[in-house]
Amino acid sequence: MKAIFDPRQLEHGPETYFRRGAEMPHPEQPRRAILIRDMLQENGFPVEAPRDFGLDPIRAVHDPDYVEFFRDAHARFRADAPPDALAIPTTHPGPRRGRCPADIHGAMGWWMTDTSTPLTEGTWDAIYWSAQSAIEAAEHVVNGEPMVYALSRPPGHHAMAAAANGFCFFNNACIAAHHLTRRWKKVALLDIDVHTGNGSLDILYERGDILFISLHPDPAGYPTFFLGHEDETGEGEGAGTCRNLLLPMGASQDVVLEALDQALEMIRDFGTEALIVSLGFDMAADDPLAAVGVHPDGFAEMGRRITALGLPTVLVQEGGYLGPSLAQNACSFLTACREEL
Repeated sequence: MKAIFDPRQLEHGPETYFRRGAEMPHPEQPRRAILIRDMLQENGFPVEAPRDFGLDPIRAVHDPDYVEFFRDAHARFRADAPPDALAIPTTHPGPRRGRCPADIHGAMGWWMTDTSTPLTEGTWDAIYWSAQSAIEAAEHVVNGEPMVYALSRPPGHHAMAAAANGFCFFNNACIAAHHLTRRWKKVALLDIDVHTGNGSLDILYERGDILFISLHPDPAGYPTFFLGHEDETGEGEGAGTCRNLLLPMGASQDVVLEALDQALEMIRDFGTEALIVSLGFDMAADDPLAAVGVHPDGFAEMGRRITALGLPTVLVQEGGYLGPSLAQNACSFLTACREEL
């Protein structure tokens, strides 16, 4: 099983962001990808650079004006900002689809949105090549490879059709899922990052050809808030094709695996022909943003059960931060997938 990664994905370098009212170090660091890339090379996974598929696959799921905005957004900000200013928004539009949560920090975000996607000099190149890595992985699967891993960084599953959110700019998993529909009529996107795939839900909510399933704690009290409730199941042609499986805070590994089994049954029932996995190692018990308790052996079991579906599969990296077991969790999951193929 090969992996796709481009070193330009390391050029987005946020230093700080605001969380719960305080400025703090940004957890979405280039070192995340370096640790996983090095693990891949040490364990015999071929790592290839993506080709340039251009902007059309990105524009297929994102508002073209939104995509174009990022090309020179940092330069425009720097030209008009004080020297030490943090490139984050300080004025915000009204709310989008979703609901105001009970949590005060979530309620503030409903009206104020978030500060987690500061622009840096290398943001455009990083997000562009992160998306290209996902597209390249999808292209390999379209052409017959059974499973390919896209080490996409920055991550993407919180990015909506026209809004950056939760460390994410371009929704790499949705871009890859749409790419798979060139060959297959029924695609599933399974999100096993600990946070709701709110951006993917936003993008896919009215699509009937892509089944979206996300495992995550209740967004009424856990980031990224707003979207990901059990009764949000899609609209129009997408009615019934979005499913949110809520985990209790602190859920054990066994509880997470039970929810995964529910998701896999839904994928089978949909008649899925190809699969995208939004892969988050922040399900780990020792992740800095931990909310549930998965361990390396649990990630290996998740990999085995997903691979046992026997579907053409693209794995797209989402969260998983600089906790002590990040590389080990990635190794456990990906090695199990490789052994199961």
